[in-house]
Amino acid sequence: MKYKYIYGPVPSWRLGSSLGVDPVYTGRGKICSFDCNYCQVGKTTLLTDERKIYVPAEEIIKEIKSLPAVEIDYITLSGAGEPTLAANLGEIINEIKKIRDKIKGSSEHLNKKYGPQKNKIAILTNSSLIDRKDLQDEAALADFVIAKLDAHSEKLFAEINKPAEGVKFDNVVRGLKEFRARYKGKMALQIMFMEQNKNYAEEIARLARQINPDEIQINTPLRPCGVKPVSKAEIERIKPFFKGMNYISVYDAVKKTVKPVSKKDTLKRRGKI
Repeated sequence: MKYKYIYGPVPSWRLGSSLGVDPVYTGRGKICSFDCNYCQVGKTTLLTDERKIYVPAEEIIKEIKSLPAVEIDYITLSGAGEPTLAANLGEIINEIKKIRDKIKGSSEHLNKKYGPQKNKIAILTNSSLIDRKDLQDEAALADFVIAKLDAHSEKLFAEINKPAEGVKFDNVVRGLKEFRARYKGKMALQIMFMEQNKNYAEEIARLARQINPDEIQINTPLRPCGVKPVSKAEIERIKPFFKGMNYISVYDAVKKTVKPVSKKDTLKRRGKI
Protein backbone atom coordinates (compact mmCIF):
# COMPACT_ATOMS: atom_id res chain seq x y z
CA MET A 1 0.00 0.00 0.00
CA LYS A 2 1.19 3.52 -0.77
CA TYR A 3 0.76 5.65 2.34
CA LYS A 4 0.06 9.39 2.18
CA TYR A 5 -0.16 10.40 5.82
CA ILE A 6 1.96 7.88 7.70
CA TYR A 7 5.61 7.02 7.02
CA GLY A 8 8.37 4.81 8.31
CA PRO A 9 8.90 3.43 10.79
CA VAL A 10 12.14 5.41 10.85
CA PRO A 11 15.09 4.94 13.22
CA SER A 12 14.97 7.84 15.68
CA TRP A 13 17.84 8.61 18.05
CA ARG A 14 15.21 9.88 20.49
CA LEU A 15 12.28 7.53 19.96
CA GLY A 16 13.64 4.18 18.77
CA SER A 17 11.38 2.84 16.01
CA SER A 18 9.11 5.77 15.16
CA LEU A 19 6.01 5.54 12.95
CA GLY A 20 5.49 9.04 11.58
CA VAL A 21 2.05 10.62 11.20
CA ASP A 22 1.80 13.78 9.10
CA PRO A 23 -1.48 15.59 9.96
CA VAL A 24 -0.83 18.59 7.69
CA TYR A 25 0.12 16.84 4.46
CA THR A 26 -1.68 18.19 1.39
CA GLY A 27 0.78 17.28 -1.37
CA ARG A 28 1.41 20.98 -2.04
CA GLY A 29 4.65 21.54 -0.14
CA LYS A 30 5.64 22.24 3.43
CA ILE A 31 3.07 23.91 5.69
CA CYS A 32 4.72 25.36 8.76
CA SER A 33 4.76 28.27 11.19
CA PHE A 34 8.57 28.46 10.84
CA ASP A 35 10.96 28.57 7.90
CA CYS A 36 14.04 27.34 9.78
CA ASN A 37 17.31 27.71 7.95
CA TYR A 38 18.33 24.14 8.88
CA CYS A 39 15.13 22.28 7.92
CA GLN A 40 15.90 19.06 6.04
CA VAL A 41 12.54 19.28 4.25
CA GLY A 42 13.47 22.59 2.62
CA LYS A 43 11.72 25.94 2.28
CA THR A 44 8.28 26.47 3.76
CA THR A 45 5.62 26.75 1.04
CA LEU A 46 2.87 28.09 3.31
CA LEU A 47 4.13 30.08 6.31
CA THR A 48 1.20 30.35 8.72
CA ASP A 49 0.22 30.14 12.37
CA GLU A 50 -3.46 29.44 11.56
CA ARG A 51 -4.80 26.11 12.78
CA LYS A 52 -7.14 24.26 10.42
CA ILE A 53 -8.03 20.71 9.43
CA TYR A 54 -5.76 19.44 6.68
CA VAL A 55 -6.33 15.67 6.93
CA PRO A 56 -9.49 14.03 8.33
CA ALA A 57 -8.66 11.84 11.34
CA GLU A 58 -10.38 8.85 9.74
CA GLU A 59 -7.96 8.92 6.79
CA ILE A 60 -4.98 8.64 9.14
CA ILE A 61 -6.62 5.87 11.17
CA LYS A 62 -7.42 3.95 7.97
CA GLU A 63 -3.72 3.95 7.03
CA ILE A 64 -2.57 2.92 10.52
CA LYS A 65 -5.05 0.05 10.55
CA SER A 66 -3.64 -1.22 7.25
CA LEU A 67 -0.10 -1.59 8.61
CA PRO A 68 1.59 -4.98 8.33
CA ALA A 69 3.34 -6.39 11.41
CA VAL A 70 6.20 -4.01 12.20
CA GLU A 71 8.00 -3.00 15.39
CA ILE A 72 6.88 0.40 16.67
CA ASP A 73 8.08 2.17 19.80
CA TYR A 74 6.32 5.49 19.19
CA ILE A 75 3.60 6.79 16.91
CA THR A 76 4.93 10.28 16.24
CA LEU A 77 2.99 13.33 15.05
CA SER A 78 5.54 15.02 12.81
CA GLY A 79 6.14 15.13 9.05
CA ALA A 80 6.85 17.78 6.43
CA GLY A 81 5.56 20.72 8.44
CA GLU A 82 4.31 21.69 11.90
CA PRO A 83 1.85 19.07 13.20
CA THR A 84 0.24 21.36 15.78
CA LEU A 85 -1.22 23.42 12.92
CA ALA A 86 -3.74 20.59 12.54
CA ALA A 87 -6.90 21.83 14.26
CA ASN A 88 -7.97 18.20 14.74
CA LEU A 89 -4.75 17.17 16.51
CA GLY A 90 -6.62 16.18 19.66
CA GLU A 91 -9.12 14.12 17.69
CA ILE A 92 -6.30 12.33 15.85
CA ILE A 93 -4.54 11.47 19.11
CA ASN A 94 -7.74 10.20 20.73
CA GLU A 95 -8.56 8.05 17.68
CA ILE A 96 -5.03 6.58 17.68
CA LYS A 97 -5.42 5.75 21.38
CA LYS A 98 -8.54 3.73 20.59
CA ILE A 99 -6.67 1.44 18.20
CA ARG A 100 -3.05 1.46 19.35
CA ASP A 101 -3.39 -1.80 21.30
CA LYS A 102 -4.61 -3.50 18.12
CA ILE A 103 -1.77 -2.31 15.87
CA LYS A 104 0.19 -5.26 14.53
CA GLY A 105 3.46 -3.60 15.52
CA SER A 106 4.95 -4.10 18.97
CA SER A 107 6.84 -1.90 21.42
CA GLU A 108 9.55 -4.51 21.88
CA HIS A 109 12.29 -1.91 22.41
CA LEU A 110 10.38 -0.17 25.20
CA ASN A 111 9.10 -3.45 26.66
CA LYS A 112 12.66 -4.59 27.35
CA LYS A 113 13.56 -1.29 28.96
CA TYR A 114 10.43 -0.41 30.92
CA GLY A 115 8.15 -3.45 30.93
CA PRO A 116 4.88 -3.86 28.97
CA GLN A 117 4.01 -0.79 26.92
CA LYS A 118 1.31 0.46 24.64
CA ASN A 119 2.41 2.03 21.37
CA LYS A 120 3.13 5.43 22.84
CA ILE A 121 2.24 8.71 21.12
CA ALA A 122 4.76 11.52 20.67
CA ILE A 123 4.54 15.01 19.18
CA LEU A 124 7.48 16.82 17.60
CA THR A 125 6.64 20.52 17.71
CA ASN A 126 8.49 23.74 16.94
CA SER A 127 6.76 25.31 20.00
CA SER A 128 5.25 28.14 17.93
CA LEU A 129 1.69 27.61 19.20
CA ILE A 130 2.48 26.29 22.68
CA ASP A 131 1.19 29.45 24.36
CA ARG A 132 -2.35 28.75 23.07
CA LYS A 133 -4.66 26.98 25.50
CA ASP A 134 -6.41 24.96 22.80
CA LEU A 135 -3.09 23.54 21.63
CA GLN A 136 -1.93 22.86 25.20
CA ASP A 137 -5.12 20.90 25.86
CA GLU A 138 -4.59 18.75 22.77
CA ALA A 139 -0.82 18.27 23.16
CA ALA A 140 -1.39 17.14 26.75
CA LEU A 141 -3.12 14.03 25.36
CA ALA A 142 0.22 12.70 24.05
CA ASP A 143 2.64 10.57 26.07
CA PHE A 144 5.74 12.50 25.02
CA VAL A 145 6.07 16.07 23.74
CA ILE A 146 9.37 17.14 22.16
CA ALA A 147 9.43 20.93 21.81
CA LYS A 148 11.96 23.12 20.01
CA LEU A 149 14.06 25.86 21.63
CA ASP A 150 16.91 27.13 19.43
CA ALA A 151 17.39 30.66 20.72
CA HIS A 152 17.60 32.86 23.80
CA SER A 153 16.32 36.12 22.30
CA GLU A 154 13.80 37.48 19.81
CA LYS A 155 16.64 38.50 17.46
CA LEU A 156 18.23 35.05 17.30
CA PHE A 157 14.80 33.40 17.13
CA ALA A 158 13.94 35.49 14.05
CA GLU A 159 17.28 34.74 12.39
CA ILE A 160 17.19 30.96 12.88
CA ASN A 161 13.52 29.98 12.97
CA LYS A 162 12.04 32.72 10.75
CA PRO A 163 8.55 32.48 12.27
CA ALA A 164 5.22 33.45 10.81
CA GLU A 165 4.08 36.98 11.61
CA GLY A 166 2.59 37.08 15.08
CA VAL A 167 4.72 34.28 16.56
CA LYS A 168 6.90 35.94 19.22
CA PHE A 169 9.77 34.48 21.20
CA ASP A 170 8.53 35.67 24.59
CA ASN A 171 5.17 33.97 23.96
CA VAL A 172 6.93 30.73 23.03
CA VAL A 173 8.97 30.74 26.26
CA ARG A 174 5.92 31.62 28.35
CA GLY A 175 3.93 28.87 26.66
CA LEU A 176 6.65 26.27 27.28
CA LYS A 177 6.70 27.15 30.98
CA GLU A 178 2.91 27.02 31.22
CA PHE A 179 2.70 23.71 29.39
CA ARG A 180 5.45 22.17 31.49
CA ALA A 181 3.61 23.16 34.68
CA ARG A 182 0.39 21.39 33.65
CA TYR A 183 1.60 18.48 31.52
CA LYS A 184 1.59 15.02 33.15
CA GLY A 185 3.54 13.21 30.41
CA LYS A 186 7.21 13.34 29.42
CA MET A 187 8.47 16.62 27.97
CA ALA A 188 11.76 17.27 26.19
CA LEU A 189 13.36 20.39 24.78
CA GLN A 190 15.21 19.87 21.51
CA ILE A 191 17.95 22.42 20.83
CA MET A 192 19.49 22.51 17.35
CA PHE A 193 23.00 23.92 17.58
CA MET A 194 24.75 25.49 14.59
CA GLU A 195 27.16 28.34 13.89
CA GLN A 196 24.50 30.98 14.62
CA ASN A 197 23.66 29.89 18.16
CA LYS A 198 26.55 27.73 19.41
CA ASN A 199 28.07 30.66 21.31
CA TYR A 200 24.78 31.28 23.12
CA ALA A 201 24.58 27.80 24.63
CA GLU A 202 24.91 29.16 28.18
CA GLU A 203 22.00 31.56 27.73
CA ILE A 204 19.84 28.87 26.10
CA ALA A 205 20.69 26.47 28.92
CA ARG A 206 19.64 29.10 31.47
CA LEU A 207 16.23 29.33 29.78
CA ALA A 208 15.97 25.55 29.63
CA ARG A 209 16.50 25.35 33.40
CA GLN A 210 13.61 27.75 33.92
CA ILE A 211 11.35 25.55 31.75
CA ASN A 212 12.63 22.42 33.55
CA PRO A 213 11.81 19.65 31.04
CA ASP A 214 12.32 15.95 31.72
CA GLU A 215 14.98 15.80 29.02
CA ILE A 216 17.25 18.04 26.95
CA GLN A 217 18.03 16.85 23.41
CA ILE A 218 21.26 18.43 22.15
CA ASN A 219 21.08 18.26 18.38
CA THR A 220 22.83 19.57 15.26
CA PRO A 221 21.70 19.28 11.61
CA LEU A 222 23.29 16.02 10.43
CA ARG A 223 20.80 15.44 7.60
CA PRO A 224 21.41 17.29 4.30
CA CYS A 225 20.28 20.93 4.53
CA GLY A 226 21.61 24.44 4.02
CA VAL A 227 23.40 24.62 7.37
CA LYS A 228 26.56 22.81 8.43
CA PRO A 229 26.45 20.83 11.69
CA VAL A 230 28.71 21.74 14.57
CA SER A 231 31.40 19.18 15.34
CA LYS A 232 31.29 16.56 18.06
CA ALA A 233 34.02 18.54 19.82
CA GLU A 234 31.79 21.64 19.83
CA ILE A 235 28.91 19.62 21.26
CA GLU A 236 31.25 18.35 24.00
CA ARG A 237 32.05 22.00 24.80
CA ILE A 238 28.32 22.80 24.98
CA LYS A 239 27.31 19.88 27.21
CA PRO A 240 28.64 21.30 30.52
CA PHE A 241 26.18 24.21 30.30
CA PHE A 242 23.43 21.62 30.83
CA LYS A 243 25.14 19.96 33.78
CA GLY A 244 22.64 18.64 36.33
CA MET A 245 19.91 18.31 33.70
CA ASN A 246 18.99 15.05 32.00
CA TYR A 247 20.46 15.53 28.52
CA ILE A 248 21.23 13.38 25.49
CA SER A 249 23.27 14.25 22.40
CA VAL A 250 22.75 13.25 18.79
CA TYR A 251 26.44 12.32 18.58
CA ASP A 252 26.15 9.92 21.51
CA ALA A 253 22.89 8.25 20.53
CA VAL A 254 22.70 4.82 18.91
CA LYS A 255 20.02 4.32 16.27
CA LYS A 256 18.30 0.97 16.06
CA THR A 257 17.84 -0.86 12.78
CA VAL A 258 14.35 -0.30 11.40
CA LYS A 259 12.75 -1.51 8.19
CA PRO A 260 10.20 1.01 6.83
CA VAL A 261 6.96 -0.09 5.22
CA SER A 262 6.36 3.19 3.35
CA LYS A 263 7.84 3.97 -0.06
CA LYS A 264 11.13 5.81 -0.57
CA ASP A 265 9.44 8.94 -1.95
CA THR A 266 7.19 9.12 1.12
CA LEU A 267 10.25 9.16 3.38
CA LYS A 268 12.09 11.63 1.15
CA ARG A 269 9.41 14.31 1.26
CA ARG A 270 9.61 14.19 5.07
CA GLY A 271 13.39 14.64 4.95
CA LYS A 272 14.06 11.15 6.36
CA ILE A 273 16.45 10.04 3.60
